[in-house]
Amino acid sequence: MPMASPRLVVLMGVSGCGKSTIGKGLSLALGWPFRDADSFHPPANIEKMSRGVPLDDADRWPWLSAIAQWIDAQRAAGAPGIVSCSALKRAYREHMIGARQGVRLVYLKGDMGLIAGRLARRKGHFMPPGLLQSQFDALEEPLQAERPLVVGIVPPPEDVVAAIIAQLGAAEAARSD
Repeated sequence: MPMASPRLVVLMGVSGCGKSTIGKGLSLALGWPFRDADSFHPPANIEKMSRGVPLDDADRWPWLSAIAQWIDAQRAAGAPGIVSCSALKRAYREHMIGARQGVRLVYLKGDMGLIAGRLARRKGHFMPPGLLQSQFDALEEPLQAERPLVVGIVPPPEDVVAAIIAQLGAAEAARSD
C-alpha cells in the first residue's frame, strides 16, 4: 500500500546483496518507479568492470552525479521513487543524499559468504564475483547520523520488501509525532 507522502528510497549495499530484486519488489508493492544504478553507468564503466577491474573514484563521480540528478528530478516533480546504488562510501552517499529532504537510505546487509554464493549463481551480469572482495574492502557501513534503515538479506525477497515497507512506515510515523 502506498505511503501518504512522496519519498525516495536509495537501496545500498555490495554487489549481489539484492538491490535490483528488492528495488523491483518495492516498486511493485508501492507503485513507485524504480531505477537500477547500473542504468546510470557510462559504457566505459561497464566495460571496465566486465574485465574484472574495480572502478575508482574518477569513474564513480559522474555516475553518482547522474543518480543525484535523478533524485533531484523526482523531488522537484513531487514524485516518489526507488533507486539502487552500491553507495559504498559515506562521501558517495553524502553526494547523492546529503541533506535532501524525503530521501531515505536502506542498507541491504549481508555477509561475504551469503553474497558470494549469490554471485556464483548469477548469470549474465557484468560484475564478476571476483570483485566482491573489493566491494567489501571499500564498504563504509552507514553511521547512525545517516539515518539508515538496516535490513538483513537472509530472508526471502518478499520478506525483505515487507520489512522495508514496515520500517519506512514506522519511520514516517515517528517523524510526524
